[in-house]
Amino acid sequence: MQDIINQYTAEINAANPANADELEVFRIKYLGTKGILKDLFEQFKSVGSEEKRVLGKVLNEFKQNAEAKFNHLKETLDSGLNTQDSDTDLTLPGDGFALGSRHPLSLTRIEIVDIFKRLGFVVAEGPEIEDDWHNFSALNFPEEHPARDMQDTFFIKKNSGQDDIALRTHTSSVQVRMMENGQPPFRAIMPGRVYRNEAISARAHCFFHQVEGLYVDENVSFADLKQTLYHFVQELYGEGTKVRFRPSYFPFTEPSAEMDVSCTICGGSGCNMCKYSGWVEILGCGMVDPNVLENCGIDSKKYTGFAFGMGIERITNLKYVIRDLRLFSENDVRFLKQFKTEII
Repeated sequence: MQDIINQYTAEINAANPANADELEVFRIKYLGTKGILKDLFEQFKSVGSEEKRVLGKVLNEFKQNAEAKFNHLKETLDSGLNTQDSDTDLTLPGDGFALGSRHPLSLTRIEIVDIFKRLGFVVAEGPEIEDDWHNFSALNFPEEHPARDMQDTFFIKKNSGQDDIALRTHTSSVQVRMMENGQPPFRAIMPGRVYRNEAISARAHCFFHQVEGLYVDENVSFADLKQTLYHFVQELYGEGTKVRFRPSYFPFTEPSAEMDVSCTICGGSGCNMCKYSGWVEILGCGMVDPNVLENCGIDSKKYTGFAFGMGIERITNLKYVIRDLRLFSENDVRFLKQFKTEII
């Protein structure tokens, strides 16, 4: 065994790898988990007690020599002393790399959240895969409502009952979870991705992003809702943006309304975005239906509240004058590079 160690010691001392790949071969051969050093220590276990006194010291010296040689060779290669390319100028600056930017939907979502945070709203989140109760039934959707149909909802498990499992069609399900697990007052917004079985076009997609809001407390009125949303629009689109409310219907609010803003693209003169009306609908809203409050264990005679929901894509279309929402999910670098307002 002494002769073998002497032979390997001579090989190690003579080793002079020219690059990192050859150095790695050297490390694996002598210091790897299946290398020569490991094998020698395995053989050492079987020698007699008298030999161990002598060979133990020799083997330890061999190990130290192999490790020292490897470290020396590594430092030499790292410092460039062994480089074969004498024309390389190590003082030249490195190649630059392109910086990314936040997605326009992320920029809009952050701005929306910041506006409502200043009004005292907190952010709440929930699962994207929901059961029938949280996605439909608790929100006062009747059994025959068309939103339950396969044409509108991506069902994962369809049993025509309370056991249905689907991709959520709105973030209102987060409102239900919040009201079930707490007590008023609630003042929160729920940003997130939602899914609906729709044909993809310049104005619609099978998945999109929403921000919904909920405020429940004593003596909450429709006037509180209107003033909150009016303030939001002025903060987002600037002072002077016109707002109008139109009566509408939603199963989970009563009374309900849709809110329009004056088209920021054409200034109200008419374009394809506003369908030449000068107005663009950006959100639905209303007073929380008493049935929804009772479904969540809240006394509807003591508490009232309002809720609203908006699509981030629609808001972003108006803010950045983007006429085709398919651009948001196509990952076209030429499109994304235009949004350099916030570098990451």
